[in-house]
Amino acid sequence: MNSIITFSYLVAAVGFVLLGAAWLTSWRGRRYRAVLSAACLLSAGWAAAVGYHAHQEISVSLAADLLEILRNAAWSLFLVALLGRHREPSHGLPFGLSRKVAAAGVGYLLFLALTVYGWWGGYVFEGIGQVSSMSLRLGWSVFGMLLVEQVYRNKPEQERWAIKFACLGIGGMFAYDFYMYSDALLFRGINPDIWAARGAINALTVPLIGISMARSASWNTGLALSRRVMFHSAALFGSALYLLAMGLAGYALRFFGGSWGNLMQVAFLFAALMLLLGILFSGTFRSWLKVFISKHFYTYNYDYREEWLRFTRTLSEPGPGLGERAIQAIATLVESPGGSLWMRREGHAYEPVAHWHAAPQQAREEAGSAFCRYLGESHWVVDLAEAARDPDKYPGLVLPDWLRQQPRAWLVVPMVMHGGLAGFVVLQQSRSPVILNWEVIDLLKIAGVQAASYLAQQEAADALLVARQFESFNRMSTFVVHDLKNLVSQLSLMVANAEKHRDNPEFQRDMVETVELSVEKMKLMLQKLGRSANMERPAPLSVEEVVRQAISNKRGFEPRPALQVRATGLRVLADRERLERVLGHLVQNAIEATPRDGRVTIEVGQRDGQALVSIRDTGVGMDEEFIRERLFRPFESTKAAGMGIGAFESREYIHELGGRLEVSSTPQVGTTFDVLLPLHEGQAAEVAPRAAAGELS
Repeated sequence: MNSIITFSYLVAAVGFVLLGAAWLTSWRGRRYRAVLSAACLLSAGWAAAVGYHAHQEISVSLAADLLEILRNAAWSLFLVALLGRHREPSHGLPFGLSRKVAAAGVGYLLFLALTVYGWWGGYVFEGIGQVSSMSLRLGWSVFGMLLVEQVYRNKPEQERWAIKFACLGIGGMFAYDFYMYSDALLFRGINPDIWAARGAINALTVPLIGISMARSASWNTGLALSRRVMFHSAALFGSALYLLAMGLAGYALRFFGGSWGNLMQVAFLFAALMLLLGILFSGTFRSWLKVFISKHFYTYNYDYREEWLRFTRTLSEPGPGLGERAIQAIATLVESPGGSLWMRREGHAYEPVAHWHAAPQQAREEAGSAFCRYLGESHWVVDLAEAARDPDKYPGLVLPDWLRQQPRAWLVVPMVMHGGLAGFVVLQQSRSPVILNWEVIDLLKIAGVQAASYLAQQEAADALLVARQFESFNRMSTFVVHDLKNLVSQLSLMVANAEKHRDNPEFQRDMVETVELSVEKMKLMLQKLGRSANMERPAPLSVEEVVRQAISNKRGFEPRPALQVRATGLRVLADRERLERVLGHLVQNAIEATPRDGRVTIEVGQRDGQALVSIRDTGVGMDEEFIRERLFRPFESTKAAGMGIGAFESREYIHELGGRLEVSSTPQVGTTFDVLLPLHEGQAAEVAPRAAAGELS
């Protein structure tokens, strides 16, 4: 029986030794070389120890048991590493690990501690200690099978092809251990036949793991070293080596310098430290180190996630200077220290609009030039040194004189928008040599397109702002013209009555007052056209005073409006001129819609905690369809000389104040406009019933 056990375990030992040696010498094994090699060699050492003790006909030693624990730990650690990180939201765990991997790591440490404790107890304490050791090893087997299941289930379909045989092999080892230790717990002892077959079972798993090792190029892991960490680690490691060398040199100076040794050592170390700081803060050195790391340690030149986040963050910074930021974002991709930006402007020419760490440019380039046609048709990044050295690589390219005269010009990056050339960037020579391969050129092309979209969006936003300013001006002009129409109506009525009442002193006074008021209003209109509508200065106003002034301006019309004040002390926050104009327009409409023998009544009161100005007339009225479809639509009017803007302006301004305008009307009966405005804070309304006021003269 012992010879069978020896042969079984020695076959497993040889298999794992060959597997570990193949992994150590294989170029594909670099990603998991340490952990997988350790698992294979520990498995080989464990199998050899068990086989040796069986051949010597002695019981398994403490060393063999310890090797078994380490072997299980190594395979579990390999599965945890293979599980890697997954794209889950950050939970604040160390190293950005997912919850699954963190749980697996905690379980690994827990079972390792408990198994070592159980192993120790099994040899120090008989009986109970052996049972606890078996139970913990059984739990370790379950833990290993769970890890295998997690690895296979969490890998995407394309990666399962590469790891499925490794999962079968490692899972087979843990499953057989689970079977063996379950049987041992049940029968209070390990079955010799099951123990003997264990070595052969482990040997059968070697080819399965070997097949997956051959497919290791398709393994994937989230535990990757970022370029930023690599850069800082390389700089730190280089600094440490430099300081060590300088320290040894300083010690030599002190040892051989005699009486000047201490002085020479201190001066030398200080100079060496200053030189190191100068190198570390040098942009040229940092650029060289980044290029060196990308070239010799990574398949691609860029960490595209980091680069695109930085590129987008640079372009999206708030504030002016988008052109400078666009140059900076593109230049940083190739370690260029500066550049200039040309954009197409009116007149079919490309003009310099921005520069970053470069001298201001004055040269313009016509859109129809050979240079611009080449960039617009080819969309190619132009290496100026290569174009001068080998013009055949750029057929049809004619460099302008102003570009040839720039000594540090290096690259021309086209900025393409909707298939056309929106602009181009001229970059200065990079701080460190950069090989312009397909990867760099494609990245510059995409960066140019992205920067062009940002610049086009800014131009569109600027054009929209100008258009809105013109719209505001035109809208204000429309309101002014509408007010002028009302003033013309008043002056026309006064002229019509002048022949009849020219000798009436009271009419003469009213006429002079009306003309003065009209001139004052026209001056205010011109001032309003000359400044932004946002120059309004709202202030607390007495509703009653504003209404009285609006009615006073209409005293020359028939029928004369009557005022009823049912609540005093009402104050609202508004611009006096605009509110008076809005109320005056509503009163004017009521007068024009009412025959001379009709009535127009204005009531000032309070409703639902708001100031109420109710304007009622006994005029022709309106139907519901007209109110719903046409009343507040701008530039529509039922009057022959109307502009259709007054009702629209009134409703818009009332809404700006936080109020509302309610309309109720019955054809051939009359109309009521209710203006509800929020009361100014701190102003309490004194509601006092008052007798119906008579007509205002």
